[in-house]
Amino acid sequence: MKIVDLRCAVIGGSPVVRVLTDEGIVGLGQVESFKPYLKPHILFYKPYILGEDPTNVERVMLKIRRLGSFKPWGAAVSAIEMALWDIAGKAAGIPVYKLLGGKVRDSVRAYNGGVRFPMNGYTPQDYADDAARIKASPEGFTIVKQPIGFHSPMPAHVPNFFYGEVQNRAPNFQRGEPNAGPPHPNRGLLTERGLRHIVDCVAAMKAVLGDEVGLALDCGPGWMLPDAIRLARALEPLHILWLEDLITGDYTPYVLADLYREVTRHATTPIHTGEQLYLRQNFKELIEKQAVNIVGPDPADVGGLAELKWIAEYADLHGIMIAPHGVFDGPIGIAALVQVCATLPSNFIAFECPALTPAWWRDVVTGLPDPLIKNGMIEVWDRPGLGVDLNPEAALPHLSEDDRGFFDA
Repeated sequence: MKIVDLRCAVIGGSPVVRVLTDEGIVGLGQVESFKPYLKPHILFYKPYILGEDPTNVERVMLKIRRLGSFKPWGAAVSAIEMALWDIAGKAAGIPVYKLLGGKVRDSVRAYNGGVRFPMNGYTPQDYADDAARIKASPEGFTIVKQPIGFHSPMPAHVPNFFYGEVQNRAPNFQRGEPNAGPPHPNRGLLTERGLRHIVDCVAAMKAVLGDEVGLALDCGPGWMLPDAIRLARALEPLHILWLEDLITGDYTPYVLADLYREVTRHATTPIHTGEQLYLRQNFKELIEKQAVNIVGPDPADVGGLAELKWIAEYADLHGIMIAPHGVFDGPIGIAALVQVCATLPSNFIAFECPALTPAWWRDVVTGLPDPLIKNGMIEVWDRPGLGVDLNPEAALPHLSEDDRGFFDA
């Protein structure tokens, strides 16, 4: 079998990949939503993989892996890797999880990720109300993650929040509007009022969730080291599942493992990072220095499914847990996460599951269970490859004129 084409179309703002073979088997991959600018970057790799046997996944990846980079650019390589595993599974007639070593669990835990509701404000009561809505959602989540601090609009909405000038960004930056600022632009030392406000909001959420639903917090990046330590210590009595991306994180092209280690060694609240990192080599320092308690690679940014599994196993050897980041608004990405997370060691906690929005994704990508999540869990399916397919007729209305040939033979 040989690769004869690599195609990419933007569907709902998300680059979707098709790897075509001379035997008619097609592999699918997907990038996190609202990154249409990655289409040419994905197609950049086409000449490197044409003529290769896609079932030799590692051999193909050796040709392109070192040409990627931190989020968002590693997503191009990662989506291609997903598609290769999809082909390999379809060719063998077995699900991808069997190619990755076999499943160790029949269902995988997911947390809310994209299942959130509009908030009227950012007071403790607003956070309590939002936590109550998520707790009551039909998915039955056993873990809820909420954005706070610099990963939220708090800097702009809470007066005297930090010692710095508030940098606002356009709310739809990822949708490609002109003159949008960068994501998560604020960074600085919190005021006493700012830190107290965050702790009060967290306490309000825990009062609603109780000990029935675990609470994780998406915090940054942007925290100064003293504030990160203060927060981790202040929240110890509340038994938070983790504090994510305090120092570096989403769209940050470096790690700073030594700073994370300082936070981790000063408090018992678990510390988490890793969604922006590309390749196992960039997790090495975090893991070997015990800099964090939990790593969170994204399969659509880290280099793919095999890369994520390697990181999970290496983390497990060092007593570190894994809670992978999700492929937002991506049904193909969800399928990939289910397949790889079924194979991870017991250090796996849960993965971030987005909402399937817009609702028409259900028609464009077929094969996902409906409902997707029951009692906070997704049952692992046994269809060949990733176990999902594209419906060309349903997808065509969502393609641009430039992408009309995406499904051509």
